[in-house]
Amino acid sequence: MTVSRPAVLIDCDPGIDDCLALVYLAGLHHAGEIELVGVTTTAGNVEAFQTAANARWILDLCSLADVPVAPGQPGPLKVDLTTTPETHGPTGLGYATAPETAAAAVTAAGDRDWRQMWVEALEAHADLQLIVTGPVTNLAAFEETHSPAAAQFGAISIMGGAVNYRGNTTPTAEWNFWVDPHAAAQHFHAAAANVLTTLCSLEVTEQFLITPQRLEEIMEVLGEHPVTQILPEALRFYFEFHKAQGEGYQAQIHDLLTCMIALGKVDYAATETTMDVEAQSPLLRGTSVADLRDHWGRADNACLVTSADIEAAHQEFARGCALLASH
Repeated sequence: MTVSRPAVLIDCDPGIDDCLALVYLAGLHHAGEIELVGVTTTAGNVEAFQTAANARWILDLCSLADVPVAPGQPGPLKVDLTTTPETHGPTGLGYATAPETAAAAVTAAGDRDWRQMWVEALEAHADLQLIVTGPVTNLAAFEETHSPAAAQFGAISIMGGAVNYRGNTTPTAEWNFWVDPHAAAQHFHAAAANVLTTLCSLEVTEQFLITPQRLEEIMEVLGEHPVTQILPEALRFYFEFHKAQGEGYQAQIHDLLTCMIALGKVDYAATETTMDVEAQSPLLRGTSVADLRDHWGRADNACLVTSADIEAAHQEFARGCALLASH
C-alpha cells in the first residue's frame, strides 16, 4: 500500500526564523516526507512583497524553483502595518539581502493570487496542512471570503500568542498577534469545530535556541549547500538583536519549532482549550487568553502546545539539513 506524503502549505513572513523553517521544510520535501505545495507570505517582519522575495530566494537556493510563492494581504485587517527592521534587518533576513532576481521572479508571477493558490491546494489535497508562522492576516481574510472552504484544511497550526506568559512586544502580547490582533481574534472566533488550531505560543517556542555553536554544527551538516550563503549573515544579525535585548548571544527560532510540531516530528504536550485574542484595547492589544478552566462555556477551538522536546527538535533540524544537503 502506498501512503501519500502530507501536503503542506506555509503562510509566513521571512523573517530569519521563517527562513530556517523553509530550509527545514525543503529538506523534508526533497526526501519525500512532505509535499510543499506552496508558500504565501504576510506583511509582518517586512512588507508582503519583500517577504515573498525572501521566500523565493530561499526556495531557489534549496532547488525548489517549482514551488510557487505568492505575496498575500499588504497589511493588517484594521490597524497600520508595523515592521521589525531592528529584529530582522531592513529587508527581513538580517545582514543578508535577497537578490533582484528573486524580486523579479515574484513580480513575473504577479498574476498568481494567493487566495487562488489556497483554493487550488485545498481542491488538490484532501488533508492539506496549513502552517502559519507570521501574522494571521491571510488566514482571517480567507475565512471571510471562502467559508466553508477554510474548514476543509486537514490541520491548521499557528505560531503566535503568549499564553499566561510575558510578551515579547508588550508586557502581555507576542509579535504576530500584536501586529494584526483583529485577524487573530477573528480566526479563533471563526475556527471550525472539527479543526482545532494547534497553537505554538511564545512560552514554548522561545525555548528553541540556536547558538553560534549550534549554527556551526548545522553548517557542517549542510556542507557546501548554497543555503550556507545566507545562514551566517542572517543569524549574526539575530544573535546581535537578542543580545541587545538581554537574551544572550543566541536566537529564538519560533517558526522552525512550530513546523516540527505541526508535522509531528517532535514529541510535545498540548491541551484542548478555548483561545481568544484582545483586539480592541490599546493597552492589551494582541494579548492572547486561554480559557483553561472553561469560564466562558464556549467550545474548544485550539490545541495549545504546553511543552516540546527541545533537544529532539535540534536533532530533527540537523536531520532536515542532512536531507537537504543530500539532494
